[in-house]
Amino acid sequence: MIYCVIPRELEDEMLERMTEYYRDNPEVEVIMDRRDGASNDRRRGESATADNRRTTRDRRRPRAAGTFPRIDGPA
Repeated sequence: MIYCVIPRELEDEMLERMTEYYRDNPEVEVIMDRRDGASNDRRRGESATADNRRTTRDRRRPRAAGTFPRIDGPA
């Protein structure tokens, strides 16, 4: 599926025109951009504070507990 996203500023002049243009193409869906821009956006230069930084953790499995006999490889 391909989305043709129309910005709010161009809704009046482009939405109907693009919907008509892609009417016969089932692979394309024309949609309106409904984002309001009020949410925090990383691209706007807001720096991450200590409160909302990502935490990285070691996701590897822990090593098996116990002792293991020594294995000698082929000679």
